Parts: sequence; structure tokens; C-alpha cells
Amino acid sequence: MQAAATLPRIALTSGEPAGIGPELCAMLAAQRDLPCELVCLGDRALLAERAAAAGVSLTLQPYVPAGAPQPHRRGTLTVLDLPLAARSDPGRLDTANARYVLALLDRAIEGSRGGEFAAIATAPVQKSVINDAGIPFTGHTEYLAAATGAPLPVMLLVAGTLRVALATTHLPLRDVSAAITQPGLAALLRIIDADLRRYWGIARPRIAVCGLNPHAGEGGHLGDEEIRVIGPAVEAARLAGILATGPVPADTIFVPRELAQCDVVLAMFHDQGLPVLKHAGFGHAVNVTLGLPILRTSVDHGTALSLAGTGRADIGSLAAAVDLAIELAHRSAR
Repeated sequence: MQAAATLPRIALTSGEPAGIGPELCAMLAAQRDLPCELVCLGDRALLAERAAAAGVSLTLQPYVPAGAPQPHRRGTLTVLDLPLAARSDPGRLDTANARYVLALLDRAIEGSRGGEFAAIATAPVQKSVINDAGIPFTGHTEYLAAATGAPLPVMLLVAGTLRVALATTHLPLRDVSAAITQPGLAALLRIIDADLRRYWGIARPRIAVCGLNPHAGEGGHLGDEEIRVIGPAVEAARLAGILATGPVPADTIFVPRELAQCDVVLAMFHDQGLPVLKHAGFGHAVNVTLGLPILRTSVDHGTALSLAGTGRADIGSLAAAVDLAIELAHRSAR
């Protein structure tokens, strides 16, 4: 494994070729020195083309896996060249390249599982075009879990000291209640507790668990999931030594006084927790997948097709994702 290496080697997948991912990779590589070996997975010609379109001066060099990782120097980009299936133009999705996008992920996963890479940082993908190509795909989180055999991936968004985990991810609201179970929540709490210890070095993570309903159910008058499911799961976690509290109303947990008393908030569904986090940290927030045998971080935004090829996309979230991957890789290797 790469735990003994001084510098981590980070796999950076360039994502949907018609989106802003390739140029973000080029812009980041051109602007930043990094205490890691940064290996960008993508089509070399595409990366060169998007770098030029963005006005970025960049020297592309082939990835050579032998030897110790070398620090990334601005103005260069190490490329693990994987060819497109069809030419890609900015902003124009093409189902022909759907399997190319997944091939980038597959190679990064393979390298991470074998110790070649200490972590994966992912540029955004376009779920719709992958599905339009006839490939069932709900997102990076679920794909990584299936590829690594992880039974329960946990989506965690990070913006500075604010951390928000999700009990459910990409589900219609009508399906959320049935998806929240006492055993499932108990397992989620164990994963969050273990990975905050492992990656952030928090000795005893404090987890605030949101209710599902307004006012956390108002004593059963606005829904009983808090009484039947969430409360018992929290109590079971506490008996197991996990510092979990709740269920707490989602409309009060995010005030500064309450956030100061916890290390992470567990929201019950996507739009319960993420609007708050993105308001607080959009542009530098990072998506981290917990519960995997590998380390993965990602941007907090989509493919921004209308900005692709213009050079106007902001590298903030990708830079934060790479920085956090480096930090967590170092900490987990200790």
C-alpha cells in the first residue's frame, strides 16, 4: 500500500468530456503547486484542447507508475491517457462517451484498491447521458460502492468545519420515509463515527441526527418516524458508545450555537441538509464518500455545460477536493 509514501499519489478523473471537468483539471494543474503526485485520468488530446480553449499554458506528460510519487509542479499535468469513444465538443453531450466516463472511474478504483493511488478526486459527471446510453447510473457514490463491494456508502459534504452527511441520497421525496430504517441508521452512525475518527482524527465524533418531519415530528403529531425509527436508532448508537443526539429539528440544528456542539449533522434526505451547506460553502465545498475501502473526494457542483470551453469555470471546489484528498490521505496513512 501507499501508506508509507511521503507524498500521496492522487487520481483525478476528468469527468464528463462535454462539461467543465477537463478544463478545471487543466486550470488547477496550471495554477497550483501541490504536495502530491496528481495523475489526471482522461483523453490527452481532449485535455490539451480544453487547456488551450481556456487560455491555459500547460505541459502534458505521460503517467509512469514506477517509482515514488513526485510533487505536482504548476504548469504541468501528468496524464493517464484513456481515449474518448467519439470526439467531444464543449456543452454537447454524446451517449457514445458514456462508457468512457465510467472507464475513468474504473481505472481510478482499480488503482486505489491496489494501492497505486492514495485517493480519488472526481470532476463532475452527467448522470442523464449515462442513463440515456442505457447504463443504470444514479451517481458517483452508488457506483463507487457497487464497484468496491461496500454495502452502505455515506455521502458527506464538507465546507470548512461544517460537515453534513445524508441518510438517503438521490431518491424522490415520496420514497424517503420507507428508505429510513432503524438498522440502516444504526449502520450509518457506525460508519460516520469510524470514518471521522480515521480521516479527521476526531477521538469521539459528536453526531447530531435530524428528524425527518417538521419540528422533528412534534411528538408524533406531524409524523411518527422520529418515534418509531430515528429515536431508537440514536439510542442504540449511544448504548454502543457513539456520541449521537437526536432526532433534532432540521430548522434549528443549523444555527451556529447548535453547530458548535457537534462535529457532523446527519440529515435524512438530500435537500434537507445540502442547501444549507451549499449556501455556507458553495464553490469550496467538497463531497466525500464514507464507508468505502478507498478514499474519494469530489466537487460540489455539476458539469455546467453552458460554461464548458469558456475558461470561466471556477476551480475552487476542485482545488478544495484535491486539497482535502491530500489531507485525509496523510491522516489515514498514519
